[in-house]
Amino acid sequence: MTQTIAPRVRTLVLLLLAATGLLLATAGPASAHAALTGSAPQQGVVVDKAPTQVSLTFSEKVALSSDSLRVLDPKGKAVQQGKPTNLSGTTYAVQLHSGLPDGTYTVTYQVVSADSHPVAGAYTFSVGAPSTTSVSVSSGDTAGGGVVGWLYGFGRYMSYAGFIVLVGGAAFVLACWQRGSGVRVMQRFVVSGWLTITAATLLLLLLRGSYTGSGKVGDIFDLNLLGDVLQTKTGAALVSRLLLLAAAALFIAVLFGAYDKREDEEKRDLTFGLAVGGTVVAAGLAASWAMAEHASTGLQPGIAMPVDVVHLLAVAAWLGGLSALLVALYRSDTPIEATAVRRFSTVAFGSVVALVVTGVYQSWRQLGSWSAFTETRYGQLLLVKIGLVALLVGIAYISRRWTSQLADTVVQRSKQAPQKERVAAGGAKGSSSAKRATQLARQRAAMDAAQQKRTRDADPNRFGLRRSVLAEAGVAVVLLAVTTVLTQTEPGRTEEDAKAATSSSSSSSSSASGDASSGALTLDMSFDTGGEDGKGVVTVDLDPARVGGNEMHVYVQRPNGRAFDVPEVKVAFTLESKKIGPLPVNPDRIATGHWSATGVQIPMAGDWKVAVTVRTSDIDQTTVSKNAQIG
Repeated sequence: MTQTIAPRVRTLVLLLLAATGLLLATAGPASAHAALTGSAPQQGVVVDKAPTQVSLTFSEKVALSSDSLRVLDPKGKAVQQGKPTNLSGTTYAVQLHSGLPDGTYTVTYQVVSADSHPVAGAYTFSVGAPSTTSVSVSSGDTAGGGVVGWLYGFGRYMSYAGFIVLVGGAAFVLACWQRGSGVRVMQRFVVSGWLTITAATLLLLLLRGSYTGSGKVGDIFDLNLLGDVLQTKTGAALVSRLLLLAAAALFIAVLFGAYDKREDEEKRDLTFGLAVGGTVVAAGLAASWAMAEHASTGLQPGIAMPVDVVHLLAVAAWLGGLSALLVALYRSDTPIEATAVRRFSTVAFGSVVALVVTGVYQSWRQLGSWSAFTETRYGQLLLVKIGLVALLVGIAYISRRWTSQLADTVVQRSKQAPQKERVAAGGAKGSSSAKRATQLARQRAAMDAAQQKRTRDADPNRFGLRRSVLAEAGVAVVLLAVTTVLTQTEPGRTEEDAKAATSSSSSSSSSASGDASSGALTLDMSFDTGGEDGKGVVTVDLDPARVGGNEMHVYVQRPNGRAFDVPEVKVAFTLESKKIGPLPVNPDRIATGHWSATGVQIPMAGDWKVAVTVRTSDIDQTTVSKNAQIG
């Protein structure tokens, strides 16, 4: 029977590996988690005069290098000067050389989002009138792609797989099948998980600099890049993971070394110590993902990171324990007891409950709306993951039915054993007979092992359990591949926000490019500072009232329409929906009741609150405001 199943197992494993490779291959380059939501100048706009700077606004904070933002003239020559700076919140800018000629300019950006993934792209704007350009707009779209991107994705998959095998396998032995600590195949299984996650972590550490930068294979062993990586949040997480893996090696040595040789009372004490120490190490390893990826940024990171740790531990306990059970059922010469299988069934049920609870929270946090399930790639992948989990739970239900009917198989000792012992004892009379006795003993041991295996496999319940567990493991491999791709995909909430911002930006840039003067904005606001002669009207004119540089005039008048000579006027712009601002503007006094400012920068389109503070005496002042669509 085993010879019949083995080819099927190999075929299934090959199919699962092919499916995994297909999923990793379709992950695509630069699956960014921060999205460009605004720019000044906007994409495709034609401005009357050359701007003094270019600013970009992202959906979350990003990490910049000295050449993260570049502006290229029509001939491909860089025209930015200095390093990029953070204007406010998630808006970043780079200064431009003065006196830029008319033509089409290309803005390229390559940054790293707060959850560790590279973000790259490019767009164009024109000064005076559009022109031909030698710069390819897609030049910055390859971050995280190519051979390095594929290797990085493979390393992420293997690190997850190693974590699941290491943590889940060790938990299975310690909590469900303590006798398995002396079984060689179980030892090899858990150690293989440790080796896999350690090698994958080292690979990710080497690839990181090239993955978020040039994407060149030759930069993998650049020590300068490696030094830069070690100073980032992701680099610190990977180094922390390596340190925790050193502690995990000590845990494995105790579990499979001294543990099996202890007496029952000592074993109970050691079990408690290993459980506490193992939980701490496993939680630390899970936290090395939570502290540097999706959970560490966006909504409620203080809640999301612990939830992510629990989610990862539940995955490891379920899928890792499932893989350990599969190894015990197919590869172990020591039969696994029915009580151990029932213990794992209980652990698996608790893990599924934890997965559902934490998964619901994570889905709400990353999607934000029901429509994101079908309208974003993240939501579509999440639906696939949910379907696979449902299938896995269904198969697990079948396994639980087999488990409830499972009985321990007692293998009787061969009746010919006494004869074997007599032959072995008589072999001491001569060297030739001793060799013969040794050969007979080996043959008898092999026959006994084969008889035990045949007897164990003859149990229909155990055979059914083996088949259902094998099916579970197959689905789990595909589920892990989908999860890996999911962690590299832009969350649905971010993607929808980016689409909305892009749509708003496109419509406003189209209007601005058609007629720059038509977008002029005028706001009238009545004020009363509360003092004597403190009433009046303040008027704010913003021209052309679009993203980028604007000219602003402020007029202060008395109720009868005459100019009001006030000592001070201040203006502030706030985009509350994006948490940008207040951006203060201090206009210069031009004449009685007339104040002006040039180069007023509006970083992105939106419903801006324009607040004006008017001071009519040393102690009397007030602030009035109105909202207006700018951009």
